[in-house]
Amino acid sequence: MEAVNEKVAYENPLLSLRIFQPKRDSAGLTKWHYHRQLELLYIIDGELDIDIEEENHHLTAGDVIIVGASQLHRDRSYGYLDYIVLQFDIEQFFDHSTIPYMRYFSETKNPLSKANYIFRENAPVKKAAGECIRTILEEASRKDTGYELAVSMLIKQILLLLLRNDSQKMLVEQDEFDRIRLGPVLDYVEQHLTGRIQVEEVCRIANMSYFYFVKFFKKAIGLSFTEYVNYRKIKWAERILLTKDLSISEVGEKIGMPNMAHFYKMFKKYNDCSPKQFQRKMLSWNRQ
Repeated sequence: MEAVNEKVAYENPLLSLRIFQPKRDSAGLTKWHYHRQLELLYIIDGELDIDIEEENHHLTAGDVIIVGASQLHRDRSYGYLDYIVLQFDIEQFFDHSTIPYMRYFSETKNPLSKANYIFRENAPVKKAAGECIRTILEEASRKDTGYELAVSMLIKQILLLLLRNDSQKMLVEQDEFDRIRLGPVLDYVEQHLTGRIQVEEVCRIANMSYFYFVKFFKKAIGLSFTEYVNYRKIKWAERILLTKDLSISEVGEKIGMPNMAHFYKMFKKYNDCSPKQFQRKMLSWNRQ
């Protein structure tokens, strides 16, 4: 049977996140499906079996499990089930200073589900992650002033729990030296987002040959250099769209993407909508 590519709709366009608390009253098996967002499940009451590709996990009250981006999965309930589902786009929760840590979650070495041993073997970590998920649901439900900040911090707290308790090194390790060596390159990118960033120039800054640099950058960051530059440009474009009274073409010029077809393509890649649709969604949300 063909797997379903699930499209995750975000309630708040300022947060690339969806969290909800479904309840099931009867046994059932879902279809194989996948989505580009990471997913965390927290069981409040009941039992759930979940297949993640070739792995099978049996969950009961208090258990937490993580499903990696685009990992095939399905689940089976056995009657009454109360649980929380948290889905989020991990890239949106990293900024310039923390993006080197994204490679730990890039799944280039192991699928992220391999890190579930942390929750199985470390009860305090599982409890702390479960509390974070509960609090994210409360924050997203109440929507008090600044709840977006609270949710962002809680997501990072979960990621930090995984990083600091990965005794089996299922998440890809990164040499501190790698981060230090790439520091000037990342700074250069931030300072030159208005224009075309030449790979040859950053190779010179890093004191590496072109072929060594592209491999080194991908290994250290989890994105290719071109992907990283486009990502940072689109993040800046989002900020301009919400704070400046500029046309879409002017925004493209401002971030060094004067080719509108390319700008629209890159923007849609990271936001699933056009720049104008993004701006309208954000402005309408802020008026609520």
